[in-house]
Amino acid sequence: MFRRRLPEWLVLLLPAFIVIAAVVLIPLIFSLYSSFTPYKLTRPSTLWRWIGTANYERILTDAKFWAAFGRTVLFLTIVLNLELILGLCIALMMNKVTWGQRTLRTILMFPMMFSPILVGFQFKFIFNDNIGLVNNALQSMGFDVALPWLVDGKLAMFSIIFAEVWMSTSVFAILILAGLFAMPRDPLEAAKVDGCTPWQTFRHITLPFLMPFIYIAMTIRSLDVARAYDIVQIMTGGGPARRTELLWTLMSRTGYVDARMGLANAMGYVSILLSIAFTVYFFRKLSAARAELGMGG
Repeated sequence: MFRRRLPEWLVLLLPAFIVIAAVVLIPLIFSLYSSFTPYKLTRPSTLWRWIGTANYERILTDAKFWAAFGRTVLFLTIVLNLELILGLCIALMMNKVTWGQRTLRTILMFPMMFSPILVGFQFKFIFNDNIGLVNNALQSMGFDVALPWLVDGKLAMFSIIFAEVWMSTSVFAILILAGLFAMPRDPLEAAKVDGCTPWQTFRHITLPFLMPFIYIAMTIRSLDVARAYDIVQIMTGGGPARRTELLWTLMSRTGYVDARMGLANAMGYVSILLSIAFTVYFFRKLSAARAELGMGG
């Protein structure tokens, strides 16, 4: 009897499809379904009770959620801009180095190699009120003060931003440095012959060429920062009084501390809109920058 055989490529990819379905697709469908239920971890039977869009309607009037949402947008904006400025400065300086550049590039990648949890513990110790390195350094310089870095709301947010920027500025620096390496030298030489100042050369030649690389870094980092959790949870736990609580720490508290997993999953799907918005925005900017340079859409 004739048997129709599956294509070889499909047979080879079948294990990958099964793994992806098991670890991505099934949990995704389950979390989406549970966002339409009053599912509580302490009451498993609530998973089978359908309540429609009640969780989403509750989120729309939840002041704590929107406060965390606004705080996340502010955090993301500050972090991305600081990482861009610092990464650009580092890349420009490294591009001028003529000796030991490979060693410097390796050192530059060190912060990226640390786990966010480890970075959180590291900076939690550095900004500790009593034994932290920052307060000890200030006191050794004659400042008779012990700043409550992780207790005061504004100082705590500054500490988290500092840790996040320290860990990930190298992403911008490495991608921008790659752009500098790929940049043709003829326009730079022509600008020098025409008597352009270094600022004019940077503003009108170097920066436009680097914009596609910058937007790639922005896209990558916006996805990471929008779901920041590890560093915030380790350093402040969202405190004091939820003044550093971002979307993902709020979801964690709602899902695992308050046991309201259905509501937490609904928050997760609403927060995905933030990531999508930033991704689409930077992708459009990337396409426009590439088109301006004649690199295609």
